[in-house]
Amino acid sequence: MKIELFDAVSRIEDLPEYHPGLAEIGKIELFDIVALTHDIPEHNLRRGEVGTVVEILSNGDAYEVEFSDRDGQTYECRGFRASQLMVLHHEPIQA
Repeated sequence: MKIELFDAVSRIEDLPEYHPGLAEIGKIELFDIVALTHDIPEHNLRRGEVGTVVEILSNGDAYEVEFSDRDGQTYECRGFRASQLMVLHHEPIQA
């Protein structure tokens, strides 16, 4: 599987068009806590690494995610497709 990142994209119109599949239905919201679903070795990010959605891009097909250390210092901020993220929940999900 090829993973594309959207570095240095300044306009939503510059993002490639992408339509999530049925398995990816479920809207990711601004400030959701998410985890990566794949390793991104070229940016030293690993599957399961946790970040916060800080921007919604391309009508919700992509998201800018900020990764911070325990002291709150940002160490990475990148754009990802919805399929590269999973929302973390702190309470039971209602059916």
